[in-house]
Amino acid sequence: MSVTAILNEKGRQVYTVDPHSLVRQAVRLLHEHRIGAIVVVKPGDRIAGILTERDVVAAMDKYGAACLDKPVSSVMWSKVHRCTEEMSIHDIMEIMNNMRARHLPVEKNGRLVGIVSIGDAVRHHVRAIESEAEHIKAYIAGQDGKTVHL
Repeated sequence: MSVTAILNEKGRQVYTVDPHSLVRQAVRLLHEHRIGAIVVVKPGDRIAGILTERDVVAAMDKYGAACLDKPVSSVMWSKVHRCTEEMSIHDIMEIMNNMRARHLPVEKNGRLVGIVSIGDAVRHHVRAIESEAEHIKAYIAGQDGKTVHL
């Protein structure tokens, strides 16, 4: 199963801000939409960075409430790990695990086209495992519904 399957099911809407937006604006979007990350984009939907809940907590620790009036670009993570629609769920789970990232923007031709979370990936992975288990059970049961004894 690929990232495309995830995006086709959950949708391709991504909440974004520009690098000059204030952290308080990004925090409002995180809260209003109950999301864990906002992608920071330059004109043309080019990814400039990502701001996560963890980044906001780190900024609060470092700057206190004053961080809310800083531009997002000053506290965002600019070394963004990305994925493509063609990548498998296994591939993105490996990236997320290795990089300790919970969100991966999806990029196509250098432009932001979606975002996947670790929750999205795990949900689809579990479904694939459950489906495979059902197919194996059906195979073992045989075509006539009787169990095959080995």
